[in-house]
Amino acid sequence: MSMFRLDGRIAFVSGAAGHLGSAMARALCGAGARVILNGRDDSKLKDFEGELKSAGHSVCRAAFDVADFSAAREFFGGLERLDVLVNNAIAMTPAPMAALTPEAFDETYRSSVTAAFEAARAARPALAAAARAVADASIVNIASMYALVAPDARLYGRPEQASPLHYGPAKAALLQLTRHLAAELGPEGIRVNALVPGPFPQAHVRAKDPDFAARLAARTMLGRLGEPAEIAGPLLFLASPAARFVTATALTVDGGWTAW
Repeated sequence: MSMFRLDGRIAFVSGAAGHLGSAMARALCGAGARVILNGRDDSKLKDFEGELKSAGHSVCRAAFDVADFSAAREFFGGLERLDVLVNNAIAMTPAPMAALTPEAFDETYRSSVTAAFEAARAARPALAAAARAVADASIVNIASMYALVAPDARLYGRPEQASPLHYGPAKAALLQLTRHLAAELGPEGIRVNALVPGPFPQAHVRAKDPDFAARLAARTMLGRLGEPAEIAGPLLFLASPAARFVTATALTVDGGWTAW
């Protein structure tokens, strides 16, 4: 189990106070990493930071928008070492096809794909320093099952429940960026992989529409929905020395949804 430990290592998680982001931050803390919590809402980050510190974890917060590339370059450029970079944040304005604007596409692409590229480029020296120190550094990009397949409209009872048309294309681009970054950074000992989560709806979504939740659950091979804590193991695998020879891969965590 020591291969999955991250003691003495530094990890950065964007969107750290969100639904899956918070589960990933907890997982990295639990493995011994010092975790930098990133997001746009400093008050949410402060509350989450306090929760983790009260549990004995080593954390700090960095409140800035990863789509503000000047801020991202300044922050990552100031790090001497970074062992794990988790690109999880995404900004999205949901809208049906008729109302979807080019600006909405730009916002989603910029906050996920371009932001992941800029973070990786700005953090490259710090990641390379970690790779020299411990022979391993890891970038994990958080994609989605809708990077691989299209949403089935029959599952969504109301138009506002459907996955927006600009979400899946951005996540698909993130998968290809993962492969290109892996090729570019591999010679420096920096691994780049993607996690591909399936249905992990928030608790309030399940409670508000249990029939919808049941339809989603029935679509998986396991017949149930994912729990946020179940992202922890796959993330730790890709982030830790347990995956030292794994790069340019997309690890699907979807209960079998995309394999039907």
